[in-house]
Amino acid sequence: MRASSPRARILGTGRYLPARVVTNDEIAARAATSDAWLKEQVGVERRHIAAEGETTSDMATAAARAALDAAGLSPADLDLIIVATGSGDSPMPATAATVQQKLGTELVPSFDLAASHAGFLYALAVAEQSIASGATRTALVVGADMLSRRVDPEDRTTAALFGDGAGAVIVGAAGEDGRGILSMRLGADGTMASLLTIPGGGTGEPMTPERLAAKRNKVQMDGHDLFQVSVKKLQVTSMEALKAAGLLSDKLDWVIPQQANRRIVDRIAERLGYSRGKFIENLAEVGNTGAGSIPIALDEAVRDGRVKPGQNVLLCALGAGVTWAASIVRM
Repeated sequence: MRASSPRARILGTGRYLPARVVTNDEIAARAATSDAWLKEQVGVERRHIAAEGETTSDMATAAARAALDAAGLSPADLDLIIVATGSGDSPMPATAATVQQKLGTELVPSFDLAASHAGFLYALAVAEQSIASGATRTALVVGADMLSRRVDPEDRTTAALFGDGAGAVIVGAAGEDGRGILSMRLGADGTMASLLTIPGGGTGEPMTPERLAAKRNKVQMDGHDLFQVSVKKLQVTSMEALKAAGLLSDKLDWVIPQQANRRIVDRIAERLGYSRGKFIENLAEVGNTGAGSIPIALDEAVRDGRVKPGQNVLLCALGAGVTWAASIVRM
């Protein structure tokens, strides 16, 4: 899709991170790893972990309220709520319905979108299309994941990588100033679904005592192959999004990639030919927060003044499925 002038734009951003911070040393105490290895191989130094009793909808609601405040709007202004998550409160109902209830927004269409770490950008595309069609005036898009409860605490790869958190944006109609969502590119390849999965707990593998003992309800990841796929797909789809937006590389101000692995970002920067100074990263401080990764980093950069109105930002992510997405947004 390509828009010579944007049809929808981001009106406000917000984020929420749990109070508890877990260091690499705490991870190393129960998994076969070390602080030095995690810093060097992954790039994570600490992550935020949800408190007992805290839920994904709690995080999503807090991020949503922050985004509404930033946009100068109230829950009553919303026409649509989409929550991108792979770790919702429960299999049913949708976490978005619980967010709707917690915000006090009655009768607003609310649903979850499952596209793993690319879910936020998928949801942003749905919101943009709904606004462009005239069906929606103002949409709330949230990326939220509590992956600390979906990993094996003794698995150094996944337990060390993931953190909890939520990010949100308010999306509305674009004005005449050229600010908005300039392009969106989405993709998926189900032949690589085994690279990142939680195999147990669905209709394919209903949970049994044996499957629980085998930890089939925890994240399983083929890190080596996923790394290679991530670099390739994020490079290609990012260039496609830039072309679709009608922009040259020198007109791009910032890149916000999925905060998955520092070495992936190194490789993408090299292949795209961008300096690391253009990349907004928070992996060291928050880890990989799944669908919350991009909106959390975006909100940080907006609020600390790095991302300014009128600047062009590339957002890109890849997750289970595998799914991938890239978007150019003029803030």
